Amino acid sequence: MKKWKKVMTAVLMAGMLAGCGVAEKDDSVYRVSMVAGTGGINDQSFNQVSWEGLQSFGAHTGADVRVLESKQASDYLTNIDRATDTYSDLVWALGYSQADAMLTIAKMNPDINFVIVDYAFDESPQNCTGVVFRAQESSFLVGYIAGLTTKTDKVGYVGPMKSFLNDQFQYGYMGGVAYAGHVLGRQIEVQSQFTESYTDAAKAKAISNKMYSNGCDIIFHSAGGAGYGVIESAKENEKLVIGVDTDQSYLAPENVLTSGMKNTNIAVELVSTMAMEGEKIGGNTYSYGLKEGCVGIPEVNKLMDPAVYEQAMALQQMIIDEELTPPVSEETYQSFVEGLGK
Repeated sequence: MKKWKKVMTAVLMAGMLAGCGVAEKDDSVYRVSMVAGTGGINDQSFNQVSWEGLQSFGAHTGADVRVLESKQASDYLTNIDRATDTYSDLVWALGYSQADAMLTIAKMNPDINFVIVDYAFDESPQNCTGVVFRAQESSFLVGYIAGLTTKTDKVGYVGPMKSFLNDQFQYGYMGGVAYAGHVLGRQIEVQSQFTESYTDAAKAKAISNKMYSNGCDIIFHSAGGAGYGVIESAKENEKLVIGVDTDQSYLAPENVLTSGMKNTNIAVELVSTMAMEGEKIGGNTYSYGLKEGCVGIPEVNKLMDPAVYEQAMALQQMIIDEELTPPVSEETYQSFVEGLGK
């Protein structure tokens, strides 16, 4: 009830200001707003990559673009509402946790297109669009690379929290490790733990320190800004780490083996262009993966055996050609591993 009152107050204020002639929509300018998740636009990860995509879209098309940052989840409703106050033609919400807030505001603004990242609608409203990524595909590749690279036969995974989305990273990675073990003919252990946060780098570092002391020599993280802690732990322990969302090798050139990239920037620019050109995007959910160039891994670096990279590229083509399907959940992971034994 309190949230609803806040929304109605904002709407009434917007109407009063419009009635006083404070702002008028300029139809010659296409306006796009983006509401970032709580990790912030400088998270060197999901939010930052998405915002870079929108900035690129603005530079290429002349569209007016802006971002609203959210310090906590309770900011989502207010920020999405604020995004409509400036007559945005398109509003992006970054992350599935913004779904309820976006749907509330979308119902009140039927003439504005809303797009949410990492959320698929069962029945999408006609002015709402979902964009999802097959993160399990890139996670499978980095898991395979970790499995072929480990010298201790123990690797780690540090995630933010259990969810359908994070299962893609965890079980895709575990599937890749298992596939590498199958190729090599040996068992490779995966230790997994969650930070319960996208921002708690200290906790992520403590988890990673323990994993490294337990024998892991490579850790993959998908913990957003909290992942800084994993990378710092790798540097201090002189171990290897796998980044996420973007090529994070510049953060620790001597430690980042590779990264499971989630190129939200490409999807943001693609869908924004479709909307600007008048294509009907509402009511749809788009799925992007290796085939569309929206997930992947960076070029081989000095820490990786070139032969391992070539094997990963061959595996990538198998996934694109649908000859191999990476697991996305515990259930599909178990089936995948069972299939390897046949």
